[in-house]
Amino acid sequence: MYNKENYLKIIDQVIDKGPFYDNWDSLGEYQVPKWYKDVKFGIFIHWGVYSVPEFGNEWYSRNMYIKGSTEFEHHRKTYGEHKDFGYKDFIPMFRGEKFNADEWADLFTNAGAQYVIPVAEHHDGFQMYKSEISKWNAYEMGPRRDILGELSQAFQQRGMKNGASSHRVEHWFFMGHGREFESDITNEEKEGDFYWPAMEEKNHHDLFSEPTPTKEFLEDWLVRCCEIVDKFRPKIMYFDWWIQHSSLKPYLKKFAAYYYNRAKEWGLDGVVINYKHDAFMFGTAVIDIERGQFADIKPFIWQTDTAVAKNSWCYTKNNNYKKAKDIICDLVDIVSKNGRLLLNVGPKADGSIPKEDKNILLEIGEWLKVNGEAIYGAGIYRVPGEGPTKITEGQFSDGKDKVFTSKDIRYTIKGCYLYATVLNYPEDGFVNLVELAEQDASLLPKFHGIVKDVSVLGFEEVIEWKRTKTGLQIKTNKVKSDKPVVIKIQID
Repeated sequence: MYNKENYLKIIDQVIDKGPFYDNWDSLGEYQVPKWYKDVKFGIFIHWGVYSVPEFGNEWYSRNMYIKGSTEFEHHRKTYGEHKDFGYKDFIPMFRGEKFNADEWADLFTNAGAQYVIPVAEHHDGFQMYKSEISKWNAYEMGPRRDILGELSQAFQQRGMKNGASSHRVEHWFFMGHGREFESDITNEEKEGDFYWPAMEEKNHHDLFSEPTPTKEFLEDWLVRCCEIVDKFRPKIMYFDWWIQHSSLKPYLKKFAAYYYNRAKEWGLDGVVINYKHDAFMFGTAVIDIERGQFADIKPFIWQTDTAVAKNSWCYTKNNNYKKAKDIICDLVDIVSKNGRLLLNVGPKADGSIPKEDKNILLEIGEWLKVNGEAIYGAGIYRVPGEGPTKITEGQFSDGKDKVFTSKDIRYTIKGCYLYATVLNYPEDGFVNLVELAEQDASLLPKFHGIVKDVSVLGFEEVIEWKRTKTGLQIKTNKVKSDKPVVIKIQID
């Protein structure tokens, strides 16, 4: 039977054994595993109780309790007063009757994904796995299935790395507005209650905001995260924002030491923590940028997480979907700068994946089948690319479509092959790679190697090419594509 105090003792015992201890100096010895350096494309999954209303976005559980919000008015009109029908009343409606872990895994495999991170627990506090800590989980309620367990097994069987994400920490304040009026949250006050603690924060972006999460809540957060590690042995643990709050720092160190030590104990080939906002000390885990990317190449490994829809991470009836071409361009740009792309899909409440999500994934997969060698396991070149289009740096910058030109090129390298991906292939078939121009020997560190051969992935055509002082000039006659085209250059 679950006992929090006993679990906390186990956590301390694992940390005491090392080799990682709960301080930044020790955790600074962490090394990103080789498999994570090689993977470039992953799938994120937002599926939970918030998928039932199909309205707004995955923050429905919070916004429905904020007076004056669109979700508040929609909820009253559709389901009635909050005291009579609250968020927890969606749980019986969350049945997942069409959920099939193998079908999901097959789709993600065909999309070319190398790792998958389902949301294990979102801000709403509903666990998507069999848990000993809380009865509010998908095994005991709703679908009555160990969703994360089934998915983890299906992914591993197909050679994909299994991950899990925790958004639990935001639950501290997420339902707080429900205490401002008569609702089903009003009397939920003790640990174990679904809405507990529902403590409204006034400024979520303040690292020292008050009321400060209590020791009781922080210990609960820690054991929930460690339970995911122990039950599913994820290769990646992803954390959403707010773990950067000052109160979390001792618990983040404990979790990282526990996770890294468990991985050593179990003989795993390395594990990864994704984080935002400098929550972890630089070098102790992997940086993630939400809905954005870096403008230039980085010497450290990083990740972008974004979604197939611009407006929501979960399924809604009004999702504004991106184009597969635009996502592929982002993938190419991110990989050229030492990043990898985690792309989110949002299944419906019944467990089916919307046709729009499927079509986007399969379109990406078809492109990767032809051009994957320029992505998978590819390294960064001396420059990430060339061309006039500038990338807006930072999070939440993916709402506006990028318009690439035929001069926008991105580079990756593997062995003796340099890959130049043309993000918008020209109608006339003429490409000039300025970075590979003939150079005076004194102009270091420009490219001075030998170009031995040039080809285009996916097209059977003898390529006309020559190297001049203005660039490596390439002429094709049959290459036509509405998606990025990869030029494969053998160098010596």
